[in-house]
Amino acid sequence: MNAESDERSGEPAADGEAELGSRAPAFIKARRSLHLSWQVGVFIVGLAVVGAGIVMLPLPGPGWLVIFGGMAIWATEFVWAQLVLRWTKRKVTEAAQRALDPKVRRRNIILTTIGLVIIGVLVGIYLWKYGFVMPWKIDR
Repeated sequence: MNAESDERSGEPAADGEAELGSRAPAFIKARRSLHLSWQVGVFIVGLAVVGAGIVMLPLPGPGWLVIFGGMAIWATEFVWAQLVLRWTKRKVTEAAQRALDPKVRRRNIILTTIGLVIIGVLVGIYLWKYGFVMPWKIDR
């Protein structure tokens, strides 16, 4: 899909969001072949960053943060990525608002306390039954 056909009219969005479409410099957008090369380059760089993020999901590293960084790279050029990022930002904001709700916070604190008490009881039962033995032997 051509990013040039998806741009809005140049007026800022009424809801405070940035306009959709390519953010390439004007001299790049002026030539079709240069703009297409620019889009391919942005796609490859974004794909490499998203791929690194996917690799980091099971391995140590900020996987989701890197994936969203790759999406942000794609969003500089592609409308579909801009729409995905807008949806993600909206959902994260809604989740943050729900998490700050006093009823939800109270429920989360109660559930966390109950979970910690259960873990404490299980650790106590284990120590009572097996004792505290270090996994290594140090003889002096």
